[in-house]
Amino acid sequence: MSRLNQRAFEILKAEILRCSADDPVGKVQRDIALRRLERFQAKPGAPLTLEDLRDAIVDLFPDFSEKVLKAAVRANCPSPTANRFRLASAVLVGIVGLAGGVWILNLPYPPIRWTVARVAPLVLMPSFISMDKNYRQAIATTEQADQLVNRATSAADLELGTTKVQTAQKSLDALPVWFLGYYPQTYCGLFQCSWRFTLDEFQGARKEVARMDAKLFQEKNAQTQLNQADQLLGSAKQQYQEAPNTAEQQAAIAQWQQAIDQLHQIPDQTLAARMARPKLMAYERDFQQVSGLALGSTQTSNLIEAAKIFAKTAQELDLKVPHAEIEWEENQKQWATAIDRLKTIDFKDPDYRQAQTLLANYEKRFSYVQIRLKTEQASAQAFKEAQQLRNYLLDSTANNAKALNPDQARQLHRIADKLREVKAGTTVYVDARGMLKAAEARLK
Repeated sequence: MSRLNQRAFEILKAEILRCSADDPVGKVQRDIALRRLERFQAKPGAPLTLEDLRDAIVDLFPDFSEKVLKAAVRANCPSPTANRFRLASAVLVGIVGLAGGVWILNLPYPPIRWTVARVAPLVLMPSFISMDKNYRQAIATTEQADQLVNRATSAADLELGTTKVQTAQKSLDALPVWFLGYYPQTYCGLFQCSWRFTLDEFQGARKEVARMDAKLFQEKNAQTQLNQADQLLGSAKQQYQEAPNTAEQQAAIAQWQQAIDQLHQIPDQTLAARMARPKLMAYERDFQQVSGLALGSTQTSNLIEAAKIFAKTAQELDLKVPHAEIEWEENQKQWATAIDRLKTIDFKDPDYRQAQTLLANYEKRFSYVQIRLKTEQASAQAFKEAQQLRNYLLDSTANNAKALNPDQARQLHRIADKLREVKAGTTVYVDARGMLKAAEARLK
C-alpha cells in the first residue's frame, strides 16, 4: 500500500496548481512539489500524516490551504468500514466463483457428470439433492394423480388431478434420464435417499403421466359437452314455459331433443357420462311428457283450424235475406261441425281458452241459425196450411157468388190467421202477405 493514494494526490495537485505563480519560479516550485508527492505515491508504507504533508509542501507554498491538507489526509486514510467492504467483496467474489464452478460441474451433461462422480462425488451434492427431491415428488404426485384422475367423483377431483399430473410431469422432466442407473453411495449413506429408478420404470412413469394427461383432456372435453347440454336444455325448458303459441313450443321441444342427443354423445368412460346418466333419465322422462303435451297441443291446433274452416264456410251465407229450409239446415250442420271440433278440446290444453272463446261465438251463431230454421219451417207450414184451406174454400164456393156464407167466412178467417203466422224474413212471407191482404179485403 503506497503512502499517498491517487485520490489524495489529485486533491493536493489541484491546490498546488492554484497556488503556484505563472512564471519560471512558480513553475519550478510546482514541479518540485509534484515530484515529492509522486515519490510518496511510489513508496510503500504507512499513510502520510498531516505533519508529513505540511513538511512536504508548506516550505514551497507558505500560503497552502490547511483545509486542503486535512482533506487530503482524510482521503489518504480509508475508514475501517471501507476495508471491511473490500474484504467482504473479495469473499463474495470467491463464493460466487466457487458456486459458479459447482454449478458448471453439476450441469446435466454426461461427460461432466461421470467424470466428477468418479473423482469428487460430493461436488455433485446439489444434483443428488435435486434428484432425490424430484424422485420423491414424482412418485408421490403420480400416485395422487392416479387416484384423482382414475377414481374421480367430481369435477374438483379432475381439476386437482390436472395440477398433480403437471407437477409429476415437471418432476420427471427434472430427472436426468442417463443418470437413473447411478446410485450415489456417499450421498445416500448420509441422507438415506430412496430411489431405485430404472430406465424402464422411468419410461413407465412417463407413459402413465401421459395417459392421465390424455384422459384429463378427454374429461375436460366431456365436462364442456355436459355443461353445454345442460345450458341448452335449461334454455329449452324456459323457452317452452314462456312460449305463447304452439309453433314456439315446437321449436323449444326441438332444442330440448338436441340437448338430450348431446348428452348421449358423451363418452361412457368419462366422469361427465356418469354424472349425466341420472340427469338424462329425468330429462328424457320430462321430454316424453312435454312431447305428449305438444302432440296434444298440435292436435288441438288442428281442431281449432278445422273449426275455423267450417265456421268460415257457414259465414258465407247471407243472413239478411230469406233462405229455404234446406239452406238453413246445411248452414246449421256447418256450425254444428265447427262446434263439435271445439268441444273435443280438453280443459288442460294450453289452447283451451281460445277454443272456448270460439265455441261461445259459434254456439251463438248456431242458435241464431236454428231459430231462423224453425221460423222458416213454421212459416212454410203455416203458409202451406193456408193454401190448403184456400183451395178447399175455393172448391166450396160458386164462381159467381158475391157473398160468403157464415161457414165460408169462418174458413176465410182461419186462412187469415194461418197467414198471420208467417214471419218476416222467410221465403213465403211476401206471398203470405199478398194472400192475407186479399183475404182481409174479401172479409170486408
